[in-house]
Amino acid sequence: MNRPGLTLAFLLLLSCSAAAEVPTGLLKDVVFTHYSELSSSGELARRLLSPFDALRMQQHAAADAGRKQTLSLEQERFAMYVPAKEPPNGYALLVYVPPSDQGEVPSRWTRVLDRHGFILVTAANSGNDTGAFDRRAALAVLAATNVIGLYHVDPQRVYVSGFSGGSRMAMRLALGYPDLFHGALLDAGSDAIGDTVPPPPKPLLEQFQTSSRLIYLTGQQDDFHLDMDSRSRHALPEWCITDVETIHMPWLGHELAEPGAMERALVALEQHHPPAADNLDACRAHLQQALDVQLDQVRQWKQSGESDKALILLRRIDMHYGGLAAPRSIELATQR
Repeated sequence: MNRPGLTLAFLLLLSCSAAAEVPTGLLKDVVFTHYSELSSSGELARRLLSPFDALRMQQHAAADAGRKQTLSLEQERFAMYVPAKEPPNGYALLVYVPPSDQGEVPSRWTRVLDRHGFILVTAANSGNDTGAFDRRAALAVLAATNVIGLYHVDPQRVYVSGFSGGSRMAMRLALGYPDLFHGALLDAGSDAIGDTVPPPPKPLLEQFQTSSRLIYLTGQQDDFHLDMDSRSRHALPEWCITDVETIHMPWLGHELAEPGAMERALVALEQHHPPAADNLDACRAHLQQALDVQLDQVRQWKQSGESDKALILLRRIDMHYGGLAAPRSIELATQR
């Protein structure tokens, strides 16, 4: 069934029948109905926020404890492109976070998606001005889990992308959900981990280090975002992240990737280069040692009555080391 522009409010109903043929082509106004624990407010906070921010969010949400999900799927609409030919081992999946609320499949990319067997899904009302975590992140996670439930998707070929502010959101999602997304294609938008992006809890960061890939893709005339990319890449070695590639787009400014560059990026995204075990172990040990030194300093200052100095350093640790510092950072913060 290949009907471009099909309105698909009934899409999820098709999954109830094993014999039903799922639609392909350009699909608009798609409605999903399956929620996931991965998109719950508690899980979003644990994976994407620093431990202190996550704790504050959970305290705020205590009055509304019965509401686990941050949005109502029946009110949300998605757009998809599904290649007519399914690859032998299943489709690849690219969840696309847009910078605007339109939530449209970039038409210039559909032939590239066909050639490489990629489904692309994107949410409406998920632009830069919407809530980063309660909407954008939740919609991206729910888009992924619902498409995986509907189509034959290779779980090792699930990725996240975006443009501009959507690309910055994609980087956060890849870092916080390495068990769902196995890489990110960053089209003209990125951040430095440990600066504006706190690392996730240790098991998730370690999974990202070994199984996820980052592709930076920015126009060579887009000086502002090239500088962001430079700072983002410069921060990666501290976090033992090495599976990274930059693809150049000459003559382009702050513009959506052209088809040729998009094709090169998708090919590169799937060329995973795991780190050498010895190098990774040494890097992780160095990172843990640097964190322990700072946490020990907080403890010493608290014990000597220098609580103000301890609190200032603890807040810096919370933002820079994020989930790596918990639960010890939380314990130090609550000690009197």
